[in-house]
Amino acid sequence: MIAQPSADDVARLVGDRYGERASTPVLLGAGQWSQAYSFRVDRRELVIRLGAHREDFAKDARMGDAGFVDLRVPRVVEIGDTRWGYFAVSERARGEFLDALDGPQMRAVLPRLFALLDAIRGVDLAGTTGYGGWSSDGRGSHSSWPAALLAINDDRPRIGNWRQELERSSVGTESFTLGYAKLAELVGGLPNHRQLIHGDLLNHNVLVAGNRITAVLDWGNAMYGDALFEAAWLVYWWPWHPQWAAIDIEGALRDHWARQGTPTPDLSRRLLAYQLFIGLDHLAYNASTHRWADLAWNDKQVRALLSRA
Repeated sequence: MIAQPSADDVARLVGDRYGERASTPVLLGAGQWSQAYSFRVDRRELVIRLGAHREDFAKDARMGDAGFVDLRVPRVVEIGDTRWGYFAVSERARGEFLDALDGPQMRAVLPRLFALLDAIRGVDLAGTTGYGGWSSDGRGSHSSWPAALLAINDDRPRIGNWRQELERSSVGTESFTLGYAKLAELVGGLPNHRQLIHGDLLNHNVLVAGNRITAVLDWGNAMYGDALFEAAWLVYWWPWHPQWAAIDIEGALRDHWARQGTPTPDLSRRLLAYQLFIGLDHLAYNASTHRWADLAWNDKQVRALLSRA
């Protein structure tokens, strides 16, 4: 395993690249795949992120360079190698995390959040191919959307031991096995839409200021497929945030689509399939990372979805 850089390591890296013009980097946050520091060069505010997966940074660069004004993606300035893996320097956006909003604040932001979903769905994918997770050259990993969803049962390099860890965990594999069987039953009736999906519109990846969205970060989980997946993501994770319990997120989404006149055929099937996919993905992820409390929560979510199905 590659050692994580210390704050002094990051300060030396920034100093080597930008010299005395750069301020001392300040830790913004750290996740499973990267850590981020803010700094200034002259009067320009920047962020440096360090992680083991260059492709995640390259996908951010592709989205930032595309100039999608409505998506508010910070532009990546440079990507490079370090002895800890890779780094990316990008422009800094200001705001607080969407996850940190209380109920009234979230109600105020919802129209902008739904407009963001519309903007992501409407991105022109000309020059790209395939479905599922895509690489920085715009090529999707699978030939169809159902195939991309069913690949959730495959082994993956980043969480290669997930199956064994899930078997040994207190929840076991029952909900994963039943959930995957139900997903396999549902995918045949799903639309083969090919739209852009961010795939992680929480987890400190959206910044807001007042009722405005100021940035959409981290496109490492982005996919091509049915953009209703974004709505399913919100519905699935809404109970994780008790401060939003008074907001019926699915009802609010349905009202938004009705006001727009946006057709959402076979809505229940699609929301169920995508929520099952999200649950299965996080059963595997939490088992591999030994996040046992989170694993139990997702196990409960998947079982609830199956009981409603």
